[in-house]
Amino acid sequence: MSLTYLEAIREAQYEALRRDPRVFIYGQDIGEFGGAFKATKRLSTEFPGRVMDSPISEDAMVGMAIGAAVEGSRPIVEMQFADFSSVGFNQIVNQAATLYWRTNVPCPIVIRLPSGGTPGSGPFHSQSMESIYAHYPGLVILTPATVEDAYHLLLDAVELEDPVIFCEHKFLYYHLKADALPSSTLPIGKARIARPGRHATVVAYSAMVHESIRAAEELQQDGYQIEVVDLRSVKPIDTGTILASVARTGRLLCVGESFPWGGVTAEVISRVVADGFHLLDAPPQRLNSKDTPIPYHPNLWRAHRPTAASIVAELRKLLKF
Repeated sequence: MSLTYLEAIREAQYEALRRDPRVFIYGQDIGEFGGAFKATKRLSTEFPGRVMDSPISEDAMVGMAIGAAVEGSRPIVEMQFADFSSVGFNQIVNQAATLYWRTNVPCPIVIRLPSGGTPGSGPFHSQSMESIYAHYPGLVILTPATVEDAYHLLLDAVELEDPVIFCEHKFLYYHLKADALPSSTLPIGKARIARPGRHATVVAYSAMVHESIRAAEELQQDGYQIEVVDLRSVKPIDTGTILASVARTGRLLCVGESFPWGGVTAEVISRVVADGFHLLDAPPQRLNSKDTPIPYHPNLWRAHRPTAASIVAELRKLLKF
């Protein structure tokens, strides 16, 4: 029996609630309704009083979770869409992220952000916020690209003493399936070689891992072996695995769905240039969504974000060096 990416998230929350009585889930319409994407479907029946509907106030949701964490609970907060987390931005970056450093009291909260674009979602329901939150010390930023990581990284996040931003990709909810879940996985902060290669390295995360693998499969027909690195965790970031891959290939393309300015892809290139410039045989490149608000029309949306076709085009230029 296969398991979808969304079902893995639901199963991880079930397991977290089962394991630890301190865990509870808080969010808009997550109780009887099961949330906007049904990620908490039936959990309120299984765990009465621990899957609770919140007011329509992201600021209040995160503030309540921080207070509960200070008192010993381990809240999971579900945002309906990643975009709406900006309403609770002050609580996340000025309170949760700094709490331990100000008071020596940990803040073990997990904030789930349904991230990334889907056709027709437009500028208010499609954003990828990982780069913004990664800017702030004190936050852990996770970006699972597989069903396995959606499950295990979420369970690991609940056990951390730090506040975690869990960026789950909406497009993967039903498009990604696995036959079974492994009993263990890589730890937080460790990248994964999603596809080995020797001619160029593509560093990606979340849904862009799958676009990158499709691009690598297309280029294999021309004899190129493209290595794809799945970051899994944006912060902490596994610089060692990235550098080791670039050492094997000599070429680097970073792919992300977020906006280009000051993003994760820029950080990866900065680290490689600073610590591994001697490993490069060509200028490192990056590919992001366009630097415009995200369009509604499905055709415009597809042209706005990186795809396997655009990744292939960038890699062909890189391979000419």
